[in-house]
Amino acid sequence: MQADADICGRLQFAATRRRAPLWIAAILPWLLLLSLPGILVWSAWAVWDCRRLRARVQRDWTGWIDATVPALEDSSALLAGATSAIGQLQRRRLLARIATTLTDDVLAAIARERVRFDARWLALSVCAALAVFAWRLVEAAPLTPHEVKALVAKQTSEITVRVTPPKYTGMPKSDGPPRELQVPEHSVVEWCLRAPQPVDTPIELSDGQSLKIGRECARWSATESVFWRWRGARYNLRVIPDRAPEVTLTAPREMIHTLAPDAASATITLAVRDDYQVRRATLHLTLARGSGENIRFSDRELPLPESNDPRTRNWHKQWTLAELGMEPGDELFFFVRATDNAERPHTTVSPTYTLRLPGPVEETDESSAQPMLVKPESLRSQRQIIIDTEQLLADLKATPGMNPATLRERSESIAGDQAQLRRRYGQFLGEESTLFGGEEHHDDDEKHDVVAEFGHAHDQAENATLFDESTKKILRRALSAMWDAEKALRAITPKTALAPEHKALEAIKQLQQADRIYLHKTAFVPPPLKEEIRMTGDVDGTKSYRREQATAAVPIPEEVRRLIEALDGDGALPALWSRGAHEWIRSRITSDEQRLEAQRAVQDVADGCATCRPLLRAWLRGAITQAPVLLQARPAPQTPFTRALRKEVPR
Repeated sequence: MQADADICGRLQFAATRRRAPLWIAAILPWLLLLSLPGILVWSAWAVWDCRRLRARVQRDWTGWIDATVPALEDSSALLAGATSAIGQLQRRRLLARIATTLTDDVLAAIARERVRFDARWLALSVCAALAVFAWRLVEAAPLTPHEVKALVAKQTSEITVRVTPPKYTGMPKSDGPPRELQVPEHSVVEWCLRAPQPVDTPIELSDGQSLKIGRECARWSATESVFWRWRGARYNLRVIPDRAPEVTLTAPREMIHTLAPDAASATITLAVRDDYQVRRATLHLTLARGSGENIRFSDRELPLPESNDPRTRNWHKQWTLAELGMEPGDELFFFVRATDNAERPHTTVSPTYTLRLPGPVEETDESSAQPMLVKPESLRSQRQIIIDTEQLLADLKATPGMNPATLRERSESIAGDQAQLRRRYGQFLGEESTLFGGEEHHDDDEKHDVVAEFGHAHDQAENATLFDESTKKILRRALSAMWDAEKALRAITPKTALAPEHKALEAIKQLQQADRIYLHKTAFVPPPLKEEIRMTGDVDGTKSYRREQATAAVPIPEEVRRLIEALDGDGALPALWSRGAHEWIRSRITSDEQRLEAQRAVQDVADGCATCRPLLRAWLRGAITQAPVLLQARPAPQTPFTRALRKEVPR
């Protein structure tokens, strides 16, 4: 009986070795997935399959051996036991042959033939593992916007948002689930629980505030656009500021409107609009009559009538000059003042418009002894002269065959404007003569001015001014360029005059930016000395005569600077960093959209988002508007070695 048990055990071991790779291959995908349930399930299957294989070998091993080893003469069953004498004889013969016929290689060959690998179980395991892996990917994939909204709605279904606009807006209250909201300025926003109970999760605002919500509603006054968060859900709350009334005048169109001498009426058309209600709108009229010091003013104030829409007031009237009280030579100044119905009313004052009614033209008597005072004519600027020259060149290009007389007239007109402007700037250097025309030429035999020849001139051209030498150089350069431009225009070559005109404009800009000179009018007054320490040699507290280097201006607070440096790495952030970041963002970023994005980055970093650090750092650095560059001298020791090295290094 021991022989058959030994042969059966050896065959079972060979069959197990044949089947073991299948068990290992079936469990390997679940080990890679680190799925404990999968490992347990397929381990149990391997144990079951092993027991099933052992039972099969125990049942069929004699038939497997007889079919494979002919030397045993189909008598393997006698190894298990023989009852007859012939059977016992045959069994002894088989036992004598077993040592040479049933080797390990023969048993392995029998196992390979009778025990299959059965890849179906492996395929089933791999397919199941792939299905679990795909399911994990789907679970880890980001949710779609609709799924996010559904999840957020489910999480926040127990909270309601109540908005109470200011009474002056006339807008109704709103109450509903969390959502994106646009509310008027100074509205009262409340967050309430449908089932009031103590809750540990507060309402977090993007400006750093945290509102406690529980049995009582959380309350906040809307002063700026923010977004709020509760249990991971974020919602924008945009604040619509109350705008001041808008005043639009459509007639007259000009700020200074001159009526025709024979005009009998004047039209004033205007409109006042506000986002909620125009409480008061008035038209202010001021009539000026007379001339010189004998000018009289009379004021009137007219309320504008209300319309069906409280947000607008449209007014149109055809005034007769008698209603306005205007006579020839008078001027009427008027403007509109409008006020809305806000808690702190906004008042808008329109620009002042002028209506002029020309007076009769007075004929002057040339023989009159009384001199006539003529108002000085306003000069054209250098920029206007350049514009006129460029326009003349454009017209020449468009119409090459321009009338020579017209070309000469326009060119000399621009030259005259340039000459007037040159004389105006030339006064600062004592110039009084002109290049073309207007000069007083004297004959050789004309009497010389004795005072001019032998007197002492107190107003020298260069000495009568208080300009420093650098300013005088710029002024001379401007005058020289104006001379060149004027000569080119007088020569009917406007294209040549354009370059010196630009040169003169550049010099004028430098003159406008020049610093004033400072003249010492008084002597230096030293600070008073303390009599008790005088002549004692006590120099404590005395400042050094050496001038200290300038220190760098601080464009940002120190805590924000440290925060920007800390955000560049993965280390810990400074204490109370979020408060400083919120204050910096609110004070430097004015756009609502950009401020909300920056505050969202602060909140994400506070939640532990490592990838959000560069974004917050970019927002903080982008809010730096002025970062002066300071050149600081660095002390360097002067030694014989450094001096020799500096001489040897090629430059």
